[in-house]
Amino acid sequence: MKAKGIHKVLVTGGVGFVGSHTTDLLIKKGYEVTILDNLEPQVHGPERNPPEYLNKNAIFVYGNILDHDLLSRLVCGVDAIIHLAAMVGVGQSMYQVNRYVKANTEGTANLLDILINREHSVKKLVVASSMSIYGEGKYHCGKCSAYFFPQLRTEELLRKRQWDHSCPNCGNPLDPVPTDEEKPLFSTSIYAMTKRHQEEMVLLIGKTYGIASVAMRYFNIYGSRQALSNPYTGCAAIFTSRILNNKPAYVFEDGNQTRDFVHVKDIAGANVGAMEHSNANYQAINVGSGIPLSIRNLAETLSRLYDKPDLQPYISNEYRKGDIRHCFADISKAKDLLDYKPSVSLHDGLGELSSWAKTHKWGAVDSFSNCLKELKDRKLA
Repeated sequence: MKAKGIHKVLVTGGVGFVGSHTTDLLIKKGYEVTILDNLEPQVHGPERNPPEYLNKNAIFVYGNILDHDLLSRLVCGVDAIIHLAAMVGVGQSMYQVNRYVKANTEGTANLLDILINREHSVKKLVVASSMSIYGEGKYHCGKCSAYFFPQLRTEELLRKRQWDHSCPNCGNPLDPVPTDEEKPLFSTSIYAMTKRHQEEMVLLIGKTYGIASVAMRYFNIYGSRQALSNPYTGCAAIFTSRILNNKPAYVFEDGNQTRDFVHVKDIAGANVGAMEHSNANYQAINVGSGIPLSIRNLAETLSRLYDKPDLQPYISNEYRKGDIRHCFADISKAKDLLDYKPSVSLHDGLGELSSWAKTHKWGAVDSFSNCLKELKDRKLA
């Protein structure tokens, strides 16, 4: 059922990984969709050509979120906005600070400035936030029966390969537990800081001016249409590119660190659900699977799915500055407020990714080694 009073939707970044799936779902549900996208070369290649999956029923506008006049014209013609346009890359953000702040923080500020100062009919604004704003996840000590929110591990511990967190009271190992939205935020990268900027600015301005707004804290997204040649994207895509080029997945630490992997179609469903529901207005919502998976397990599973079971992951026992050990989602709030229920299992989702990637091998240029060198040159790894 379509949202009352919402017929026309603007999707910024709508040609991208999440944006294209969100656009497809909106059009399937009968909405009129306009896309604003600058076809970022790091995602779409140096020629900036629209991909073959660009939905022909959407109105595609080539342009930048920082273009005030262009964005104003688009905003004034829609009823809702799903704001996904952003630079994505944790490590890269630590040495391309200006680029990330301009695209993410200033781009969102530009959008909000228009919503404040121009006449429009926008009734709903959904913004892409990120689990990266949490830093480390939530932990529990069984002996002390207490919860903890540790910050980053010290370099002294990392150099000793003491990967896991210990209880500050008794010294016992801490157990990771689902991270809920009340967990204190601790950004460990410029990227994370800009996502927090986006989230907090949107919710503040939305509440102040009565524009119903929701911030979606995405966990680790995977699925078809990921940029396989972008070494700064999610690890499922990076591992895919390595394996398709007959190179082992490169895993930091011991590989037992865990993340929450959620399929892009579930993310698209949550985006549209947040636009259509009013229960979550002015709130931040976790969007994940709620299931932890080790990075080693992910790499081994992908090797099997690409019919290369002997291409085992390379466990480097090296670390990157700013990396966390564990974080997976408590999705109770999304279930209660958005009727959200992950519909794509990890088995089916990784199968979908691998089937798609096998037909897009030409797009899987492995640039991870260059990325790793950049990090090491800057003493970030």
